[in-house]
Amino acid sequence: MDHLAKARFVIETEIEGLRRMAALLDARFVGAVNILHETLDRHGKVVVVGVGKSGNIGLKIAATLNSTGATAVVLDSQNALHGDLGLLSDGDAVLALSYSGETRELLDLLPFIKRFEVKVISLTGNPQSTLARLSEVTLDTSVEREACPLNLAPTSSSTAMLAMGDALAMVLLEARGFTEQDFARFHPGGSLGRALLTRVSDIMRTDQALPTVLEDADVYAALDAMNRARAGACVIVDPGGGLAGIFTHGDFARSFRLDPLLGNKPVASLMTRKPITVSSDALAVEVLRTIGRNRIDDIVVLDAGGKPVGLIDTQDLARLKIV
Repeated sequence: MDHLAKARFVIETEIEGLRRMAALLDARFVGAVNILHETLDRHGKVVVVGVGKSGNIGLKIAATLNSTGATAVVLDSQNALHGDLGLLSDGDAVLALSYSGETRELLDLLPFIKRFEVKVISLTGNPQSTLARLSEVTLDTSVEREACPLNLAPTSSSTAMLAMGDALAMVLLEARGFTEQDFARFHPGGSLGRALLTRVSDIMRTDQALPTVLEDADVYAALDAMNRARAGACVIVDPGGGLAGIFTHGDFARSFRLDPLLGNKPVASLMTRKPITVSSDALAVEVLRTIGRNRIDDIVVLDAGGKPVGLIDTQDLARLKIV
C-alpha cells in the first residue's frame, strides 16, 4: 500500500469503530446523561479520571464539558492518593476512563472514590471488566480492531472514547437547555463569542460609510457612492427612504461584460430587488449565518420600521475578528 492508501485505511477503520459503537448505544447512555444532569442540577461537578491515553482523552472531555457549562475537573490518578482526592465531593459524578477496564492505578483508586457519595460512569471497551462492575453505569466503547497496522497503538479505541465523551457532552448540553448566549459567556475572547455577544448595530456601516442613491440615479452615481464609502455595494432607496434594492460591484462586473457603456443606465435596471436583509438589533452571529447560507458578501441592515440604516460587508467581519 502507498501512504495515501494506508492513511485511508486508518481513517476508515476508525470510522467503522465509531459506527459499531453508535449501534451499541442503549438505555445505559440515557442513564449516564441523567446522572450527569442531576449532578449538575444539584451544583455538583463531573470528575474525570483516566490513565495514559485514556487520561489524555479525559482532558479533552473535561474541556468540552466546561465549555458547555457543565463544571468538570480532571483528577490525576497518580496524585489522588496524595491529597488530590480533595477535588472530590459528595454529590459529584465520576467519569472513569479505561479501555481495558483493568488499569491497576485506576482500580487502586476506585475504593477510595467509592467512599464518597458519588456515582461512577465508566467508559471502557470491556463491559465485563472490574471497572465496569464497580460502576453505576458502563458505556461500551469497544472496537473490533485498532487502526494501528500492528493492532496495538490506541487509535480506534481512543477515538471511540473521545466520541463517546462528545456524545455525552452534547446530549447533556441540549438536556440542560444550554443556549448560544450561554456558550458565548464561556468563550468571550474567541470569534464565536464576539459574534454571539455583538449586535449588528455595533458593527454596521452608517452615515458617510453607508453608500446610498435614489432608485432613479444612474450607474455612475452608484459607483461613485461606493468608491467614496470604500464599499462593495450601494443601497438603493425610494423617494420615501425605503429600501428599493442593492447594487454591488459584482452586479456591475457581470453587466459590464455585456455592455461596456452601461454607466448612464438607471441603476434600478441592474440592482437586485428585495435583497436579503437583517435587523439592526440582531446578533452578529445571525449575519454570519445569513451570509453563509446565501453566499453573499454584503447585507443591508434595516431599522424597526423597515428602512435601511446600515450595511455590513464580509470584510468588516474579518477586520473585527468576528470570523
